[in-house]
Amino acid sequence: MKPLALILLFVFSAGLLEAHAASLETRKPNIILIMADDVSWECFGTYGAEDYKTPHIDALAKRGVRFQNCFSTPLCTPSRVKLMTGKYSFRNYTHFGYLNPQEKTFGQMLQAAGYKTAIAGKWQLNGLYHGAEGHADNTRPFKAGFDEYCLWQVTRGKNVKEGGGERYWSPALEQNGKYLSVKENQGKYGPDLMSDFLCDFIERNKDAPFFVYYPTTLVHDPFVPTPDTIGNAPRTQAANKQPKDKQARKANFIAMVNYLDKIVGKLVDKVDEVGQLDNTLILFTADNGTNVQITSQWNGQTIHGGKGSTTDMGTHVPLVAYWKGHTPEGKVLDDLIDFTDFYPTLAAMAGVQLGKEDPIDGRSFLPQLNGQPGQPRDWVLCHYQPYWGRFQGSQYVRDAEFKLYRDGRFFNVPVDLTESQNLSAEQAGERGEQTRRMLQQTLATMPPAPPVQGGKDSTTRPVYPDWKNILNPHD
Repeated sequence: MKPLALILLFVFSAGLLEAHAASLETRKPNIILIMADDVSWECFGTYGAEDYKTPHIDALAKRGVRFQNCFSTPLCTPSRVKLMTGKYSFRNYTHFGYLNPQEKTFGQMLQAAGYKTAIAGKWQLNGLYHGAEGHADNTRPFKAGFDEYCLWQVTRGKNVKEGGGERYWSPALEQNGKYLSVKENQGKYGPDLMSDFLCDFIERNKDAPFFVYYPTTLVHDPFVPTPDTIGNAPRTQAANKQPKDKQARKANFIAMVNYLDKIVGKLVDKVDEVGQLDNTLILFTADNGTNVQITSQWNGQTIHGGKGSTTDMGTHVPLVAYWKGHTPEGKVLDDLIDFTDFYPTLAAMAGVQLGKEDPIDGRSFLPQLNGQPGQPRDWVLCHYQPYWGRFQGSQYVRDAEFKLYRDGRFFNVPVDLTESQNLSAEQAGERGEQTRRMLQQTLATMPPAPPVQGGKDSTTRPVYPDWKNILNPHD
């Protein structure tokens, strides 16, 4: 090649590199939010799990930030509504399996900011369980701010005769308004279909900022084999029936946790493959505690799953964040994170200035993801009324150490995970009593505790949508 041609080639290549670097500077960062179903901190290696192998999630924590104190609600729907809308449950939660379509979601917020948006996994928000108006509307995920979706339980439940079915083997799904029957998905594994859908979405939208929300179906019961453990057994809807034997259920649960981790690795690899790892925040969390059927070994202790209860095992969830080149490597933070904090964090990522239509109950933790101190919370709130099954409502505030319930019960949680020792002033000590006073002052700013008797047929469902700003009272 002639010298002039070489020079021109060099100049052209340098220009392309500069253009690529400039595009990364100006392009908004991508966001992937993965929320696992019914699995908590005691099941992940980076948090001290002993029964499970989660190398991909552990690697994210090793390369990024692991938060020690992230808190959800004890049950899936209130956690999902809280996460998606950025509001405390006292403002907008009324029914299990329901997101009021009038609520603004983080999908709508990011869509308006120019993001391509997709959701896959478990929906269960149309109001199927109480026959809400519009519960058969298969466009509801679109209306909630997602350009594309591949979901379980949009307009159909678990009844196979009614066109539904379980979420794992040969699942009935709905994708972008199209119903995919059990027959069409025969022999296929739901989590593979959903994660393949997201990988395809990432591939097709690699040149524009994208938001992927993946509320996984794993590892909710039924506890059944995964593609790595099912062998030659039939992969029909019948494969979704969990074994009666306790040890067999636990073995399946372990396999499901491990497969969840494998899918996380699959998504990370896809982002790397399309050249967007430097420009993508990946968040991993869970909606509530582990199923009560499951017992796990954690840091030398035996932990019983706490789904549905307001103990630490029910509300304390993992949060791992990785953004290559931004998150400090291997950082472990004790900062309190509430599920209301995700909405303002995603807004800050997208450069969105929150307005009057946006929630006021959260605080961005983006500074911490960039290695800065940020403005950590002094407390998190759980206003819990599931309106479902045997679960009963309650209200508490807590910091990383102490928890105060509305009825006055007070616990030092890290040393009393089961909340068996209600602390007197003498037992709490000076530091404990200082914290109790602070938490009491915080509780005084809250709306009333939810009604204790709150079964799914309850007609008393008070909400306080216009309650004052309790996190930032001077805003």
